[in-house]
Amino acid sequence: MAEIATLARPYAEAAFRLARERQALPAWSEALGRLAQIAVDPQAASLIGNPNVPAAKVEDLFRAAAGKDAEATSVLGNFIRLLADNGRLACLPEIAGQFAAMKQGEEGVKEGVVHSAFPLDDAQLASLSQLLEKRFGRLQLSVSVDPALIGGVKVVIGDQVLDASVSGKLSAMRVALNS
Repeated sequence: MAEIATLARPYAEAAFRLARERQALPAWSEALGRLAQIAVDPQAASLIGNPNVPAAKVEDLFRAAAGKDAEATSVLGNFIRLLADNGRLACLPEIAGQFAAMKQGEEGVKEGVVHSAFPLDDAQLASLSQLLEKRFGRLQLSVSVDPALIGGVKVVIGDQVLDASVSGKLSAMRVALNS
């Protein structure tokens, strides 16, 4: 939903700037991930914005979920308070996602999806990742099984597609024969 992404963007950018200034990107990423998991939990989600539950109680729940990071870093605790005061705790999953994307960009990591006709084991994925990293740099790959490919893989990284699937080759042959 574009509205939540728009609402979350300034918070994600602020959190990213604070974490980068304090050289604490991994700690903030981990804490925001935990907070996002709490925000999508049905029981916690029912508390967010509930007029029968004091906002301070909901804030305390999220501070506890942040764990030692909220206690050790008053900045993270203040960030949680800011979200609670502005009614943006429900945006935490989007904030965490945008933060992770900024962190990956800072680290030079690109996201990619490997569409495979069959499930890939860890060794196959590591081998494929090693080949792709020579061309694209550091990658964060996810795997999607698509039996329609018949065999092989199709890799999507950003706006680039590498199609080494049987169905892709058959399509190319079909186009060549019809020309």
